[in-house]
Amino acid sequence: MRLIFLGTGTSFGVPVIGCGCANCRSDDPRDKRTRHGALLQFAGGNLLIDTPPELRLQLLGCGVDQVDAVWYTHLHADHVHGIDDVRVFSTQGRGPVPTYVPEGMDRELAGRFPYIFDAAVRVPAGTTKPRIALKTYAHGRSEDLLGARVTPFRVPHGPAHAFGLRTGGLGYVTDAKGLPAEALDILRGVDVLVLNALWWGRPHPTHFNVEEAVEAAREVRARRTFLTHLTHRLGHGDLAAALPEGIEPAYDGLSVDVE
Repeated sequence: MRLIFLGTGTSFGVPVIGCGCANCRSDDPRDKRTRHGALLQFAGGNLLIDTPPELRLQLLGCGVDQVDAVWYTHLHADHVHGIDDVRVFSTQGRGPVPTYVPEGMDRELAGRFPYIFDAAVRVPAGTTKPRIALKTYAHGRSEDLLGARVTPFRVPHGPAHAFGLRTGGLGYVTDAKGLPAEALDILRGVDVLVLNALWWGRPHPTHFNVEEAVEAAREVRARRTFLTHLTHRLGHGDLAAALPEGIEPAYDGLSVDVE
């Protein structure tokens, strides 16, 4: 299995519009962060995690020309609003793209994009719209897809919640403020862990800061941990130098093979 980080930024991205800080002006390409997204390459096909607004550019930049299924961690705008870019994959003669959404969020997603999900909405002849087959998943219920087993788990995300996933030796968590006991049980034994981390110091009500992510990584004890969902307050080089051994910042385009 291969993990490709498509986007490693927060909802603002990096550089931030109108900001002149050192990280926003950085020449290091690893400091250019688009909104969150990732790709898991299984033997049976490619699973896209979230559809951020820059999805088309991310897929082109990483040379990805096939998406076989989509997995949404939650429905915040920076994780969803590139959904129309799925259209190209549903017009390749393979039928609707299977798309997995947490139970109860399927109706919300369909309500946001009626032109996709309302069968009564017809597009003019000669035009297209995404063809998406919605499926739901639930905390702790494993799903078999693309030749892999994926187990989702709920994590707190401020007043709402998001979902992480475990597949093989990979544990993947974005937009989390903590790892409950049930999540830690599912993550036990992973080789590679992904966690969100905004910045050093000041706590945030809905996300880990770096210190909290490091502590969570120590609880999981993966061989390698990658931090994603990073803000412009973190320069890649400085962050990499300051993190403990075994924990490193991810960057857009990073590819990691997972046993």
